[in-house]
Amino acid sequence: MTTTTNLLDALPAGGRERLTAIAHDVTLPRDTRIFEEGRRADRFWVIRSGQVTLDQHVPGRRAAVVETLGRDDLLGWSWLFPPYLWHLGAETVGTVEAVEFDATVVRALCEDDPVLGRAVYRYVAETVADRLQRTRVRLLDLYGPQGSGLEP
Repeated sequence: MTTTTNLLDALPAGGRERLTAIAHDVTLPRDTRIFEEGRRADRFWVIRSGQVTLDQHVPGRRAAVVETLGRDDLLGWSWLFPPYLWHLGAETVGTVEAVEFDATVVRALCEDDPVLGRAVYRYVAETVADRLQRTRVRLLDLYGPQGSGLEP
């Protein structure tokens, strides 16, 4: 489980400065489709305010929302692992303020600076593991005989 507030907090000072130098602030209006499942993952975001739903394509039906992200959450991890395609779709719930990063540039920085690379990979891996665990709990709540057994 992640213990730092956000990706930038997880980085060593020099790495944080390098990443911040290539970042730019974005404002995404309500109901903005940020990315689509199966398309090229070429950027990622750290959410400053607002909410984004992650959804999965369901043939013949509306996409199923599988998670809602908010302040300090990392939006997007598919950019870090080949073949660099989104595993889910994403859409804003309301206006979202975020910091956006170019994935190609960040991957190059991680290759050039192993300490930064290790910190980025570790944070992303912890984020994915945390989300997988939360998904498992939700599935147990939905389909388990007595739910997950965890208090709400």
